[in-house]
Amino acid sequence: MKVKYFQDTDTALLEFLGHEIKDAREINENIYVDLDADGNLVNMTI
Repeated sequence: MKVKYFQDTDTALLEFLGHEIKDAREINENIYVDLDADGNLVNMTI
């Protein structure tokens, strides 16, 4: 897992897998997730 912090937007990107992203979803106004073709969590932005 990798964590990247972006100070300019005050967001953190958590990278769980190195798979290709097939779908991006907004969970709420502060949480976004990227999923692979099998529905596995690839990234999360908070």
